Order: sequence, then structure tokens, then C-alpha cells
Amino acid sequence: MEISDWKKLPFGYKKTNYNVRCYYRNGEWGALELSSSEYVPIHIAATSLHYGQEAFEGMKAYMGKDGKIRVFRWQDNAARLKSSAEGIRMAVVPESLFRDAVFTAIRMNREFIPPHGSGASLYIRPLLIGTGPEVGVKPSGEYLFMVFVTPVGPYFKEGMKPVEMMICRDCDRAAPLGTGNIKVGGNYAASLRAIEAAHQAGYSNVVFLDAREKKYIDECGPANFFGIRENTYITPDSPSILPSITNKSLIRIAEDMGLKTERRKVPVEELELFEEAGACGTAAVISPIKKIADPVMNREYVIGDGNPGKITLRLYEKLTGIQTGDEPDPYGWIEFVE
Repeated sequence: MEISDWKKLPFGYKKTNYNVRCYYRNGEWGALELSSSEYVPIHIAATSLHYGQEAFEGMKAYMGKDGKIRVFRWQDNAARLKSSAEGIRMAVVPESLFRDAVFTAIRMNREFIPPHGSGASLYIRPLLIGTGPEVGVKPSGEYLFMVFVTPVGPYFKEGMKPVEMMICRDCDRAAPLGTGNIKVGGNYAASLRAIEAAHQAGYSNVVFLDAREKKYIDECGPANFFGIRENTYITPDSPSILPSITNKSLIRIAEDMGLKTERRKVPVEELELFEEAGACGTAAVISPIKKIADPVMNREYVIGDGNPGKITLRLYEKLTGIQTGDEPDPYGWIEFVE
């Protein structure tokens, strides 16, 4: 496989050599299987198709300048997939099986790992779906766990350019006590209407508010929100927010940089007090925010001077440095692929 210019890779799907699959049948997981097919044969009555029994993860592997392949905090992804499976009553993927599948998929597609310094990485997608046929609403008796990988470029080609977002008040991403805190496809389907409305209005993404009172910030499209004020890293606390591994990492780094950290309710009105703000997640790591519009309330919150904030940049550089091996990893977040 040859890619003429790794630096021009889009953030999208590109076929690789193999994906890894494992079936759960008769109450137990089988052996890992390699497949070169991009398609999955599935029963027309599979619970994933009808009742939303589906969960996934997003991860990345990086090539260091030392030639070693690094995987970032895979145990946290395994734990989150376990939480998602339990949340919608699917068979839990054991941590050892999760690791074997992820590391096997990386090894079998080694030639697709972008070189160090290209700004690109190998995106890893673990996926768990209900495959058993059911017409009544009940959990499946069979499941498929699979992992595929694809090389991706930076989520934002223009780099760390601050973006504008729009508050959505006429739809919700997830209900209180619903599935907002687990990574299932239904949350993303529920967000599409608002995200498309934001794009049509000229904004890069949407800011969701809490579904009960519409007073507090929940998520930024498919990412977590954070704000910086008075040397404090502040991120929302809500039962409807997906626990972002990137956000958790940034909190730890912020604390070691001497910042205070707070996870609490963030009122919409507090946006005018933030000196910096951003959305964080696996795809973009950090997307700085320069303005958030609230069309229904006829308000705009301008954050900073239109450039990435100094603290935001330091957080981004430290985290991506650990991921790529350019910075030491004092936290034990990295595991090498042999």
C-alpha cells in the first residue's frame, strides 16, 4: 500500500488489509477471526438493526520518532465499552479480548500507520452489535465484536483554528437518566438534526444544553466542553455527558500544570466569563472555540481574541506530545505494540 502524501490524508474511511472479529454465541466468546471483507452478513431481525443494541469506541495509534507504535489509554476505552454494553444489556467484551482484538488489528495493518511528523494517525474503531434475531423487544442472545482501523489526517486541516458554535434549544442529544453517558449510536443519531442545523447556519458544530431545564451546558456536538477562567479548567458535570477519555486526560495535565480543575454545572451565562474554551475528544483532541451563538435568546458569547488561548495550546501540545512520543509519559497512558 502506498500513500503519496500522508500530510494530505482526510479524516475519513480508507480500506485497510484486515479487520478483526469475534462472536458471542451460547453464552461465551469465541476465538478471534481475521477478515479482509468490509461487510458483515447480518440477520434481518438482528437487535442492532431494530432496537439499537450497538456500541462503539474511538481510539488512535501513533508512530513515534523512535519507530515504536503507541496506543493511548486503551484500558479506558475497554472500560467504557463495558459500561455501554451493560447500559443496553449486551454481552460484555472482556478487557483481555478487547486488547487482543485492538492490538491484532494494528499489527495486521502496520503499513497503514502514518509516519511520525505527518500529523496523521491510525484511527481504531471497536464495535459491538447485537446479531441475534428478535422480533420482541429484548436483548439479543448473540453478539459480534469487531475492530477495524483506518489512517486519518487531522480532524481540522486548518490546524488549531478557533471555531464558532451554536446553542441548540429545540432538540436534545440525550434524556436525563437515558443513554447520554454511554457511547451508543443512538446518541449520535439524535444529534444529527441539531448538527445539520448548525452547519446550515454557518457554524462548525452545536452546543447542547441540559434536557431538563435548558440552563446548563452539556456537550459540544460529539465532544466534551471545557472553559478556562481565573487559572481554572472547568468542564460540565451531568449524567447525560459521555465521559471523555481526552477530557479526563486534559484534567490531569491541567492539574500538573498548576491549574485548578472543576467538574460542575456550567450555566450558559458563564460563557461570557471564560477567557478560553474548547471542545475535546479523540478525533480533534481540542477544537478551540471563539464564539458561541444563542439564536433563540438573541445572544452571542465571544471568547478570547480569536486565537487559540495560551493554556489551551499548552494542554494540546502536552497531550499530543505524550500520544506521539515527543513528550515523556509520566502517567502510564501509553502501551507499545510489539
